[in-house]
Amino acid sequence: MANKERIREMPLEQVMGERFGRYSKYIIQERALPDIRDGLKPVQRRILYAMYQDGNTFDKPFKKAAKAVGNIMGNFHPHGDSSIYGALVHLSQDWKMREPLVEMHGNNGSMDGDSPAAMRYTESRLSKISNLLLQDIDKNTVNMVLNFDDTEYEPTVLPAQFPNLLVNGSTGISAGYATEIPPHNLAEVIDATIYLLKHPEASLEDLMQFVKGPDFPTGAVIMGTKGIKEAYQTGRGRIQVRAKTSIQEIRGHRQEIVATEIPFDVNKALLVKKIDEIRLNKEIDGIAEVRDETDRHGLSIVIELKKNADAENILNYLFKNTDLQVSYNFNM
Repeated sequence: MANKERIREMPLEQVMGERFGRYSKYIIQERALPDIRDGLKPVQRRILYAMYQDGNTFDKPFKKAAKAVGNIMGNFHPHGDSSIYGALVHLSQDWKMREPLVEMHGNNGSMDGDSPAAMRYTESRLSKISNLLLQDIDKNTVNMVLNFDDTEYEPTVLPAQFPNLLVNGSTGISAGYATEIPPHNLAEVIDATIYLLKHPEASLEDLMQFVKGPDFPTGAVIMGTKGIKEAYQTGRGRIQVRAKTSIQEIRGHRQEIVATEIPFDVNKALLVKKIDEIRLNKEIDGIAEVRDETDRHGLSIVIELKKNADAENILNYLFKNTDLQVSYNFNM
């Protein structure tokens, strides 16, 4: 008799709806999307908090990344070490983050899509600006909850003394929700924040005097302001981001196109390869050679042209057919 009462008959759609609803709530709130208050996803928040607790801060020597990852996994984030290390490395990449929250010694990947060195080789610590996200956390400023095995407390959100969500942006896809927030300039965002505190009724125009638009860590040029304004008004908008290029004269009465900044989130090695394929397949005539001359002084992609080639025409073709120009879709 007792067994019979434990078995309930339920329609499949009800079971599915209920279970999927629970799962969705979990991945929306606790995995893929950032909290609007501190701009962090749970894994990022746990990385910063665990490193802060361990005294792994900007004013102390670097510690092995493996130690940080072990700490985070053992105390707060019971998931795979590779995903934790991946998130840690991302926080240190200055071509992905406008203001990196982690400093790293060793190979932490590159714009060419190279993977970072294994965590046993690299060393990390919090960057100076991360301290502003964590300051006063021990003064009962935020809600703390028990971790997965109820042995320690972890914060539900960080005290965040600057608007990290806008400064570093965020991207994420979960169930029924997605986000794509571009990075912005720290000084501009803070000026706008102070203005908004003094003038709570400020209009979009007022605030756009301070924040002209996104400020991507890789530079490049945003074409036109219509898309930016639309995105800030409605939460959705589309902008064209174009590489910063110049046409220079070289020996033998020839010209070359030099790109010194490329659009955000573009893989440089694949971009160079694509331009070289256009040269090989003679899709447009006039390209003699493509070289990646990037060094410690900065990015440089050189496209050498043949004699009497129409540089402007070739450049426009490359904007249209390669990632020298991409469209960026806001989803705020």
